[in-house]
Amino acid sequence: MALQPEYPATRYEPSPLVDLTTKAERERLSPSAVRAFFNIIARWGVRDEDARVLLGGMSNGPYYEMKKNPDRVLDTDRLLRISYLVGIFKALNILYSKKLADAWIALPNTNRIFGGQTPLAYMMKGGLPAMQTVRRLLDARRGGL
Repeated sequence: MALQPEYPATRYEPSPLVDLTTKAERERLSPSAVRAFFNIIARWGVRDEDARVLLGGMSNGPYYEMKKNPDRVLDTDRLLRISYLVGIFKALNILYSKKLADAWIALPNTNRIFGGQTPLAYMMKGGLPAMQTVRRLLDARRGGL
């Protein structure tokens, strides 16, 4: 008889997964995600052209309409992109002073991941996988790894 490993009892339950494929979840999360995105972009000093690239290549009209009226439902891809950016923003503000946290994304970086380019340029070129890489890098630093 093989013994199955047992996890210790805990009063904590894992957080439920958010299903971004359901319209109800996207409706619930989108307005605050859009506001957070524009607040982060402003803090980082990202140009509108670059912000549109971070959102997956949004054209001018819909971008400025979203900026003017953030109460809209985003698709799964855009919500995921904004989620990564929020996590990056949070990690930077835990790791660094406000001034450096806001400037970090636009500073050339010697880390092998970035190869001398800025994290912003890296994420614009690499899209979602690059955003995930930056988020994981900062989360690892934050966790002391």
